[in-house]
Amino acid sequence: MNRRDFLKNTVKGIAGIALPLAAFEFVNPRELFATKDDNAKVRWGFLVDTYKCVGCGLCVKACKLENEIPYDANVSRTWVERYVITKDGKKYADSPKAARDGFTTGKIDLGEGKFQEIRNEDIEKAFFVPKLCNQCENPPCVQVCPVGATYQAADGVVLVDRTWCIGCGYCIMGCPYGVRFFHPKYLTAEKCNFCYHRISKGLKTACVQACPFGARQIGNLKDPSDPVTKIIMTERVGILKEEYGTKPQVFYVGLDREVK
Repeated sequence: MNRRDFLKNTVKGIAGIALPLAAFEFVNPRELFATKDDNAKVRWGFLVDTYKCVGCGLCVKACKLENEIPYDANVSRTWVERYVITKDGKKYADSPKAARDGFTTGKIDLGEGKFQEIRNEDIEKAFFVPKLCNQCENPPCVQVCPVGATYQAADGVVLVDRTWCIGCGYCIMGCPYGVRFFHPKYLTAEKCNFCYHRISKGLKTACVQACPFGARQIGNLKDPSDPVTKIIMTERVGILKEEYGTKPQVFYVGLDREVK
C-alpha cells in the first residue's frame, strides 16, 4: 500500500466520526522519562509543532535530496498531511506527493485522479501535520525482521542495514504508523533514521535544517537542559497511536484529535 492509499483509508476511517476527548491523552513527561533508565547518554527525540507548520514542503524536498530518495517517486521518508474539517462535520486528509511541492491548491487530493473542492467559507478548521518514523522505544519493525537488517542503536534510533535486508516486507507490515516502504532503486526496506549520518556528527537533520518556521526540532531527551526536552517536560505534547504501546519518540505540540 502506498502512502496515498494509506491516507485514503485513513480518511474513510475518520469521516463522520468525532473522537471523544477522553480518548485523546497527552504525554505524562515524568512517566516518560522515568522509563529511560539505560546507561546511554543520548536518547534522540523529535518535536513537531503543528502550530508552526505551514505545509510548504521544504522539509520533504530536503529529506529526499539528503537521503537518496528518488525525487519524483511517490515515496518519502517524511511527509506532511493536510487536514480539513468542514462546518458540516466532514473530515478530509491528503498529502499529494508527500507534500513535496507544498499545497498549491485548495482542492483535496482523493487519489485516482479525483479531487474535492472545498470553499473557504465551508471550512471549520484546517491544519498541517508533519510525519516521520517515530523511532519507537519498543519498535515492532525490529521485532519482526527475520535477519536483523532493522535494528535499534544504543541511542534509540532504529536503523536499516541495506546489505542485510532481503526485502521480505515484514517490517512494512509490522509498522502501525505506515512510515516504511520499499526503496525504488535498492528494493530494500526504507524509512526515516533521523538523518543518523548527520546527528551522529552534531548536525541537525535535513528536515529540521530546511524548515524556515521551526516546526521541527531534534534533541537529546537525556539532557534536561536540551530545548526539546524542556518543551516536552513543560508543555502539553502528544504522540501518535499511544494505544499500541510502542512508545514513540516523536512528540507533537498542538496535536489535534482528528489526526491518526
